[in-house]
Amino acid sequence: MSASSSKSPAAPPLPVHGFVTDMPAFDAFIARRPTADEFRAAYPDVLLILPNMPTTMEMRYNNSRYFAEIGSDGRISGGRFQ
Repeated sequence: MSASSSKSPAAPPLPVHGFVTDMPAFDAFIARRPTADEFRAAYPDVLLILPNMPTTMEMRYNNSRYFAEIGSDGRISGGRFQ
């Protein structure tokens, strides 16, 4: 038996289909500072808007479009639904 223990990497979160309705879970996910690819994998039905991406001026009230703020490390550090 080996004295060292091996840890398996954390499994990625299961995708959340549809728009965001569980805000505490979403806020916890954003607090982990995901990459844009991790965001798209976790919330495939939410349109991720990154800085400097052109968008329309329409307002959505169903949490289907997230305007992300990007930290200096290139990860999502916060943002807002609009």
